[in-house]
This record gives sequence, structure tokens and C-alpha cells, in this order.
Amino acid sequence: MSRKSKHKVRDPKDLDTAKDTEGFEKSTVREYFESICVAVILALFIRTFVFQAFKIPTGSMEENLLIGDHLIVNKMLYSPSSTLEDATAPLRDVRRLDVVVFKFPDDPKRDFIKRVIGLPGERIRIENKKVYVDDVPLDEPYVFFQDTGGGGMGFSSDSMRDSMSELIVPDGHYFVMGDNRDNSHDSRYWGTLDGDLLKGRALIIYWSYESGREAYTKQGWDYWQEKLSLFPYPRRARSGPNQGELEWGFITNTRWARSFHLVR
Repeated sequence: MSRKSKHKVRDPKDLDTAKDTEGFEKSTVREYFESICVAVILALFIRTFVFQAFKIPTGSMEENLLIGDHLIVNKMLYSPSSTLEDATAPLRDVRRLDVVVFKFPDDPKRDFIKRVIGLPGERIRIENKKVYVDDVPLDEPYVFFQDTGGGGMGFSSDSMRDSMSELIVPDGHYFVMGDNRDNSHDSRYWGTLDGDLLKGRALIIYWSYESGREAYTKQGWDYWQEKLSLFPYPRRARSGPNQGELEWGFITNTRWARSFHLVR
């Protein structure tokens, strides 16, 4: 009489089920990985070519844009166009009064934001803080004057800030100025802006956080702790009267009324 095997023979159906389960698990992991890769690539594409976040670190655009305003910038609007792009994307030329983000000519690693005042070929002059375009005074309801005595931004003199001899904007360039005319480092000091340095047009304020300029010297976790904390914490300013001051962070410092306002 033959000895019975001590090992149980597995049903072939069980083997097939195990293989199917293992294949399903591998397929699910692969699908998640592919989805994440696609999302990352799409996000990088959008940030590079379509939209970009930008925050206001200074008061040069007050009172239209405040320190702590976080903006979405449309990077496609001024892109070189083709027949296909003209049909599918809202591309156009730069217009007077557009609020634009650009690489600072003297330091391309830094981004600036100003308003377009003069277009290529136009004659621009300033007399006693009044801007003239081709000898016609420009209507500027958005302008804010905050006289700092000529030294707030390190400018050489009030006369340089308040008056400027006539200049002709070169082809492919733009004359840009901050809305806060007494506290803006703009084309009056460093000349016209080369259109190749334009990054896009400011579109919308998606979040506004009330803070001083010194908050933007912080880096990494210190920066986000100040923005997002829901509890009091030491505001670790490097110096000045705010050092050690307790704040509530996100809830009370967010300017809720400014959220989702179009930039004009």
C-alpha cells in the first residue's frame, strides 16, 4: 500500500487566482506611479509656460497691490504666437496699463512687478509727477503718492523722482512704473524694459496675507510657519520692534476681502 503524500496539492485554480491578484497589485502600483508622473509633468508645464505664482514683497504698487498679496501670473498672454496658438489661446500684445511681472534688467534672477506706461515709439516725459505720453497728460486714477522725502528708496533726489526729460521708447521696449510713484524703483532710474524680459501679466490675487516687508527675508519653515500657523508663535524678526511679538498667523492676518480679486 503506497504511502499518502503529506503535502497538499494546490488546486490549479488557486494558482491562477494568486497570479491574477499579484498582477492586479503590480498594475495598480504602476497606474499610481504613471498618474503621479503625469501630474508632475503637467504641473511643471503649467508653471513654465502657462501660469506662475508671484508674491508682492514691497510697497511699490500700493495701493493697488499690497505687501503680502499672492498673485497668479498669466505667462502665455505675451508668448510668441503661431496660427494654431492664435486659434486656441488668448494671446495679445502688451497694452498700456497692463500690470506685468518681468526679470529685473540689472539682476535677471529677481522678478519685478510694475505697470506699463509707455509703448514702443512713444515719447514719455514727467513734469512735477505728471506723466505725459506724446505730449498728452496720462489719466492715472490708480496712482498713489507717498512722499518719503526722496530717500526712502535710496533715490538720488526728488527732482529725479518727480520730473524726467522726454525720452522715446525704443522698439521692443516698454516704459514701466510702480503705482506708488514716490516709492518705486522703475524705468525712471534704470531705463526702458526689454520685452524679452517679460514673464507675464498679473491676473488675479488668490491670497493676501498682511505682513511687513521683513517677513519676506525669512526662508523655508520660518516663512511658512508665519503664514500658516493657527496658534500664537514668536515672530522671529531679525531686529526692530516686532521681534518676539505674538501673532495668530493665517486666520487673522489673511485679508479675506482681497482674495480672488482681478488685478487691474
